[in-house]
Amino acid sequence: MHHGLGFIQDLAVVMAFAGLVTVLFHRLKQPVVLGYIAAGVIIGPYTPPFQLINDQQTIQTLGELGVVFLMFSLGLEFSLRKLFRVGATAIVAALSEIVLMLWVGYEIGQAFGWSSMDSLFLGAILAISSTTIIVKALSDLGLKRERFAQLVFGILIVEDILAIAMLVLLTGIAQTGELSAGVAMVTLGKLLLFMTVSLVVGILLVPRALNYVARAGSDEMLLVAVLGFCFAFCLLVMKLDYSIALGAFLIGAIIAESRHLHRIEHLIMPLRDVFSAIFFVTIGLMLNPRVLVDYAWPIAVITIAVVLGKIVSCGLGTFLAGKDARTAMRVGMTVSQIGEFSFIIASLGLTLKVTSAFLYPIAVAVSALTTLFTPYLIRAADPLTQRLGRAMPPLVTNVFGMYAQWLGSLRPGSGGPTLFSLCRRIVVQVAINLALVAAIFLVVSYSAPYASPWLVRWLPSEPMQRVVLWGGALLLSLPFLVAVYRKTKSLALLLAEVSVQPAKAGRFTRALRYAISDLVPLVSMVGVFVLVAALSGGILPPTGLLIAVLVCAAFLVMLLWRWCVKIHAAMQIALRETFDEQPDP
Repeated sequence: MHHGLGFIQDLAVVMAFAGLVTVLFHRLKQPVVLGYIAAGVIIGPYTPPFQLINDQQTIQTLGELGVVFLMFSLGLEFSLRKLFRVGATAIVAALSEIVLMLWVGYEIGQAFGWSSMDSLFLGAILAISSTTIIVKALSDLGLKRERFAQLVFGILIVEDILAIAMLVLLTGIAQTGELSAGVAMVTLGKLLLFMTVSLVVGILLVPRALNYVARAGSDEMLLVAVLGFCFAFCLLVMKLDYSIALGAFLIGAIIAESRHLHRIEHLIMPLRDVFSAIFFVTIGLMLNPRVLVDYAWPIAVITIAVVLGKIVSCGLGTFLAGKDARTAMRVGMTVSQIGEFSFIIASLGLTLKVTSAFLYPIAVAVSALTTLFTPYLIRAADPLTQRLGRAMPPLVTNVFGMYAQWLGSLRPGSGGPTLFSLCRRIVVQVAINLALVAAIFLVVSYSAPYASPWLVRWLPSEPMQRVVLWGGALLLSLPFLVAVYRKTKSLALLLAEVSVQPAKAGRFTRALRYAISDLVPLVSMVGVFVLVAALSGGILPPTGLLIAVLVCAAFLVMLLWRWCVKIHAAMQIALRETFDEQPDP
C-alpha cells in the first residue's frame, strides 16, 4: 500500500509540474516538448533543495511506454503512399543528410577528444530530425499543406526507417565493440527481411481484423484491439532481439493502412500525449544543469553544426534530386533540428553502458536550442533564398539552371509505363516473394528445436524429421515460388524482346528469345534453391532424401499449379485493395 501511495505521489508531481510548465511555455509560444523537459529538470534529483521524486525507476518505466506510443504514433503517420509519391527525392535528401551528419558528429566528438563510441553515438544523435517538432512548427505556421512540406514529410519517413536501422547497428556495435562490413550487411539484410515480411503479412491481416472490430461501433473494443496488436507485436520484436521502438513503429505503419486510421488516431492521441509527456519529463530528470555549464562550448559548436550541416546536406540533396533552389532551401531549414529519435539513441547508449554520462544532457540541450530556432528558420527560408539568388554570380546561376533542365530531360514522359518501370515493378514483386519464402524457411528452422520432441514420437529418425520440417516449409512456400518463377519468366520475356533484335539476330531471333526466356527462370530457380538451402541448413535433409522431396514437390507443383496461382493472385488483390482503400474521414 505504501509503495502504491509513493507511485501516485510521484505521478502526481510529474503531471502537475508538466501541466504548469507547459501552460507557461504555451503562453510564451514555445514548443510544449521543451516545457516537459524543463519540468523534469525542476523536479529532478540535480535541482535543489527538495527530492520530489521518490522512485525514479518507476517513472522511467512509464517513460518507456512513452517511447512505445511515440513510435507507434510516428508509424501511424508513416504512409507508403506518401513515400511512393515523393520517392527518389526524399531518399536522396535523407541519405545525404544522414551520411553527412554522421560524419560531422563523429569528427566533432574526435576533435573534443571523446571516445570513438561517444563520437559514433553523437553522429547518430545528430543525423535524425524531429518529426514531432517539425509537424508542430509547420502546423502553427499554416504551412502543413505546402508542397515543400509534403516533401519534408517524405524525408522524415525515410529518416525514420534509416533510424531504425541505425538503432540495430548501434546495438550490434555496442555489444561487440566493432562491426565489420560483412556483419553490417548481414544485420541490415535480416532487418530488411523482417521489415518486409512484417509489413506484407501485417498489411494483409491486421487492417482487415481492425475493420471487423470497428464494425461493432465500439470505440472501447477498437482501442483495446489496437493496443493488443501493438504490445503483442512489440513482444514478438523483443523476442527476436530487436528494439521495442522498431516494433512500435512497424505495427503503427501496418495499422496506418486501415480505413479507420483517423478514428484510431483519435483514440490513441490521449494515450500518446500522456505517456510521451512522461517520457520527455524523464529526459529532464536525467539532465544535470551542471553538465550543461561544463560543456557549454561543445553544445554551442554542435548546435551550429546541426543547423548549418542539415541546411547544406538536406538542401543540397533535395536540389540534386531535381527540386528548385527555393524548395531545397525551405526543406533544409525546416529539418535543422534534432528531437525524439535523438533521445532514444542517447538512451540506448546509456542503457548499454557504452557512452559517457555527459552525452545525454548535451543531446537534450542541442535539441532544445535547435527546436527554439526551427520556426524562425522556416520563416527565414524565402528571404534567405532571395538574398542568395541576388548575390550569386550569373555563371553559377546558369550552371544550376542547366542542371535542372538536364534532370527534367531525364524524366520519363507521361505516355504510359516505360520498360524500366515495368522491370522495376517485376523485380520488386520477385524480391517480396523471395522475402516471404526466406521468412518461412527461417521460421521453420527456428522452430525445429521446439518441434523435435513432438515429432520424435512418430519419427524417431532425425533425417525423416528433417524431411517433414523442410518439406512442410517447401509446401507452404509453393505459391510464392511459383510466383517467383512466373515473374522471372515475364522479366526474361521483356529482356529477350529488347536485347535480341531481328536486325542483328536474323533468322535466329525467335530461337534466341525462346532460349533467354527459358534459361533465365531456370537459372533463377537454381539460385533460389541455393538461397533456401543456405537459410535452412539446420533442417536440410540428406542428399538422397532431399532429391526425393524435390521430386515430390515437382509433381505437386504440376498438380497444384493453378491453385498456387489463384492463392497468390488473391493475396495480391487483397494487398492492392488495402492500399487503394482511403481512410474514413
